[in-house]
Amino acid sequence: MNVEYDREEDILTIEISRAGKIDHAEEAGSFIAHFNREGQLVLLEILDASEFLASLIKASLRGRRQDLPLPAGEAV
Repeated sequence: MNVEYDREEDILTIEISRAGKIDHAEEAGSFIAHFNREGQLVLLEILDASEFLASLIKASLRGRRQDLPLPAGEAV
């Protein structure tokens, strides 16, 4: 697996597999998934990556806070 970030274009590229040449791609919002002839995911591009990663980190931190015990008398 290889991960690259293009700061200028704000695109995160994740090479999942080097198995076969890219045959086609499908776009869903900010994601572009590239598949080989057998339909296996080869490459994933995340457009507006900084925004996506920021929201992912925020969601992760919210989940962690829910797992942590709160001091007595403190509400969420």
